[in-house]
Amino acid sequence: MVGSSQKDRPTASGREKFGNDCRALRRRLTWSVDGLRQPLAEGSVMIDLRKTQVREGQSPQLPHGVVRRARARSQVVDQSSDCGLVHGYYYPALMATPVQAWKRIAFLGPEGTFSEEALFSVPILAKAEPVAMSTIADALDAANSGEVDAAFVPIENSIEGTVSATLDHLVFDAELFIQLEHVLDIHLDLLAPAGTDLAAIRRVVSIPVALAQCRRFLHERLNGAELVYTTSTAEAARLVGEAQPDGTGALAPAIAGRLYGLETVVEQVEDHPGNQTRFVLVARGVLSPPTGHDRTSLVCFQQADRPGNLHQILGQFAARNLNLTKIESRPTKLGLGDYCFVIELEGHLSDEVVGDCLKQLHSELASVKFLGSYPAFGERGPKRREQIAAARAEADAWLRALRSRVRPEQDPSG
Repeated sequence: MVGSSQKDRPTASGREKFGNDCRALRRRLTWSVDGLRQPLAEGSVMIDLRKTQVREGQSPQLPHGVVRRARARSQVVDQSSDCGLVHGYYYPALMATPVQAWKRIAFLGPEGTFSEEALFSVPILAKAEPVAMSTIADALDAANSGEVDAAFVPIENSIEGTVSATLDHLVFDAELFIQLEHVLDIHLDLLAPAGTDLAAIRRVVSIPVALAQCRRFLHERLNGAELVYTTSTAEAARLVGEAQPDGTGALAPAIAGRLYGLETVVEQVEDHPGNQTRFVLVARGVLSPPTGHDRTSLVCFQQADRPGNLHQILGQFAARNLNLTKIESRPTKLGLGDYCFVIELEGHLSDEVVGDCLKQLHSELASVKFLGSYPAFGERGPKRREQIAAARAEADAWLRALRSRVRPEQDPSG
């Protein structure tokens, strides 16, 4: 177990202050341990790749599977001078990137949004300074201009699909690369000032995508209520909490209600229980290194609108047995009927087969915009990376065994 100094331990008054506030608790759990990049809550140990007993988000299982500094060697990503163990297995590629450069990260504010919650759910980003922005476009512009080091924004929802404000800005208005993705379960509550009954609500305030995710509830329980748009769910809660208007509720996360003095009238009013949103971290210049379980995003622009265009594009992926995880068309803003194709596939730019495919597309199409290669989120991620690590180790052993059979060259003079 890595020891931490007293300055890294939350005080009793601090624990009392934060209480049951989940967002504040998450922040408190990210206190650094003697300079390590991994948060204390993640367990600062080095796991032996051959005997790993731990999955992402789980606590270390001692003593089996833990190796000390002397045996870790090249597997150590970051090492504290005062401690003997360091966690560096589950996000080796992410931790190898210059995450210290992401000191200021813009997100869709104000405090209490799902974007902020998702941001603090990513261990390697938890030490960054969050910078709240009024809109998604403002967050992306801040990253593109260098005002902040990166932006953390929603890009896709399981109910409403693509967040067009994010995707279109990345395609047409910014030169940013996706560094990583994160998926967050989304639960929306109907919030209102204390003492407000459901029957008294005549107006509902929230961001358009949240109102759309609760369309059935609004139709069945609040049919006829006026819908008022805001820039975020937390902004809706803030406006209602400050103005305390009669007959007005907000669709927002429960944490926003606690932040802005509102009570929950009805909890979890989203139409589908599997509601999730995918977020991406975007930054200028650098690309994420390969991890063995990655996703690549790109945009294909056509030379001209003619039969077989899409088939020609998709054929490049099929010929190389590359699996597409998403494809959609987006208007190019140049004229009615003029579309580009946004494509996501399994693999990384560093993979020879992916690079060959992108090179061919670039030579045949009007243009190709590369949006990034980055670690794929999901339950399969840890297992897939473990399988790849084992396969590579086995391949290395196989090659060494073959090379050991090569006869040494004989001295001609002998």
